[in-house]
Order: sequence, then structure tokens, then C-alpha cells
Amino acid sequence: MELSELRAQIDTIDRQLIELLEKRMDVAAGVAAYKAGRGLPVLDAARETEKLAAVEAQCRPETAKPLRGVFEAVIAASRAYQAALMEKNHG
Repeated sequence: MELSELRAQIDTIDRQLIELLEKRMDVAAGVAAYKAGRGLPVLDAARETEKLAAVEAQCRPETAKPLRGVFEAVIAASRAYQAALMEKNHG
């Protein structure tokens, strides 16, 4: 397979990832509203630890570490998004 074909596959997957990540952020907005309505903090360290362990358990051994890093970034972005929404709506 040619490099251009492989890159085209990556581009397609990236578009799918963006769509899924945007859906995830939409759900995170709901989580932010729930937390704000109940006076809960944005950070739930136990949930994050649990989620990262689940991610690693679902990955192949050779991809577990790099994909954990991806999910750490996704979770951090989600947390920042939630914080911004909560501040905007209650700040």
C-alpha cells in the first residue's frame, strides 16, 4: 500500500475521532450541568483513575501506554471544558 493511501486512511479515522470526541464533549456538558446543580467539583479523581485503568485493560499490551496518554489528554480537555461551562453559567 502506498503512503498516500495509508495517510488517507488516517485522515478518515481522524474525522471519525473528531465526531466521537465532539459527542463526548456534549455529554461532558451534561455532566457539568449535573455537577453544577448539585454543587459537585469538576474533578472526580477516583472516576478518572477508574476510567484510565479501564482504558488500559481494553487495549492491546503494546498500545496501552500510548493510548492511556491519549485518554489522559481527553479527560483533561473534558475537565477543562466542564470547568469553563460551570464558570460561565455560575461565575
